[in-house]
Amino acid sequence: MKNYLEFEKEIKDLETEIDSLKSPFGSEGISEVNTQKIKNTQDQINEKLKLTYENLNSWQKTLVARHEERPRANYYINKIFDSFTALSGDRYYGDDKSVTTGFGLIDKKSVLIIGQEKGEDLESRIDRNFGMMRPEGYRKCIRLMKLADRFQIPVITLIDTPGAYPGIGAEQRGQASAIANSIECSMSLSVPNISIIIGEGGSGGAIALASSNKVIMLENSIYSVISPEGCASILWRDPNKSLQAAEAMKLTAQDLLELGVIDEIIKEPLGGAHRDSDSIALDVKQAIVKNLRFFENMSKEEIYDHRKAKFLQIGRDKGFNKSTNLHDKGLLYKPDYLLRFKRHISSNSYIYLGIAIVTLAAIVTLIY
Repeated sequence: MKNYLEFEKEIKDLETEIDSLKSPFGSEGISEVNTQKIKNTQDQINEKLKLTYENLNSWQKTLVARHEERPRANYYINKIFDSFTALSGDRYYGDDKSVTTGFGLIDKKSVLIIGQEKGEDLESRIDRNFGMMRPEGYRKCIRLMKLADRFQIPVITLIDTPGAYPGIGAEQRGQASAIANSIECSMSLSVPNISIIIGEGGSGGAIALASSNKVIMLENSIYSVISPEGCASILWRDPNKSLQAAEAMKLTAQDLLELGVIDEIIKEPLGGAHRDSDSIALDVKQAIVKNLRFFENMSKEEIYDHRKAKFLQIGRDKGFNKSTNLHDKGLLYKPDYLLRFKRHISSNSYIYLGIAIVTLAAIVTLIY
């Protein structure tokens, strides 16, 4: 049985109608199937899906990102990577089932795969803690990222979590420290790391593994510091204002690409990734292969500098460039001189206006 979102009522009615049209058993027994009507109804469904999904607001995209039938990390791992070998445990406390980790092959190249897994049904979701990682999960990822870095193996992360687990046990075992160490490890790698946000990218639970050279989002996924409900509860003390919160937070792929927070958007099939899982898996694979090839001829230092410059550039006018001074191994800020000039004029507008008036008065006096 398909699950429909609240804004898909008309689509649900049409698909119920097409299911009944495809059945050869009518009210009077076996009847002829009306293929022309089925085709017309399917065309209506496609048109309705196109109109609906082209005009989704931020809250509706949040609902799509959380859809129960949306492909999860394990699905992509099985579809995209060959010879996947799962590795478990953080060597300190235990194994966290909310994240699947291991080595595999893509395009005949070895990669480390880290996938946050929510689960497919109630039992597996409880077992995987709904994709909310505990400290041992982050420490497992750190252990394997360091191993991949030692053997120069690229890192691929599949992000899908509402956030890190906020339980008392996780806090007692150092949740905040584990997240911070995971961010530090991701940023310090000398191998390329690529993150694909396949559903929800929530809070520090996502950024802990998405501090990557390339951050890519599926068209209807979200990426934010907090859920819209949480934001609405804090700002307005009213979780019913989730729509306003979602719009203000700029959490959609389109908003984040414009802001420069992410690098690329993978277009989803008509009606969302859950309607054509095979197609979206192929597109994700192609995006990973393309971005891995981008880093093929880069040295360790260039890969590290690329990642560093990417994050330093967010919110800046021009970003940071490698210093030309051989004695300075850091990154220097390259300002936008035109923008600086405009700001100077704006902040001293009254002075320049006064100078202009005096000059104009002097010219008028000389003429007359």
